[in-house]
Amino acid sequence: MKSETTRRKVGYARVSTIGQTLELQLKTLKEFGCRGIYREKASGADADRSELRKLLKNLKPGQTVVVTRLDRLARSTFDLFSIVKTISERKALFYSLAEPWTDTSTSTGRLMLAVLGGLADVERDLIRTRTSEGRARAQALGKRMGRPTKITDAQRRAIIDRRQRGEPLKSIALAFAISESTASRIARSKDSHRHYGRRGGKTPIT
Repeated sequence: MKSETTRRKVGYARVSTIGQTLELQLKTLKEFGCRGIYREKASGADADRSELRKLLKNLKPGQTVVVTRLDRLARSTFDLFSIVKTISERKALFYSLAEPWTDTSTSTGRLMLAVLGGLADVERDLIRTRTSEGRARAQALGKRMGRPTKITDAQRRAIIDRRQRGEPLKSIALAFAISESTASRIARSKDSHRHYGRRGGKTPIT
């Protein structure tokens, strides 16, 4: 008959590619006494790991989630803290065989969880700062941020020409697969005035 302690151990095993095998992790977790083991082949960067979600959803108070190594569970400090925090909120415990200091049943493990929370905040701030700095550098180099334009310069000139000849906005919009408001904005743009100023001072129609 399985002991109560054994029944309360739940394993999680993961490999990131089809070519890798789960066998060593499964063997190690079973030897440690995990009765049920959730397993999947998915990248650690995949936010939608179905087996991990299922494990967390089915987790009971007093159970212990066991992994062979931390990198089998999480891809970053922030990710690790988020998952272990969810486990703790369900009144369950966490343990990594390769990193025994993660045992949240001990005061040391609980302290490390608090430290992880602080590191996760730092990591999030660093990511935010790097993103902001990267955007600023790109803008300084003249790179346009956001979605790329769908209309080329040649198409823009063609839209201006066709509108100046009196073609309806609806017809132009259909021809270039854009909205009428976009066609109108291009026809009324400063480029329109410059373009026709060079060709004899024509004034864009309204």
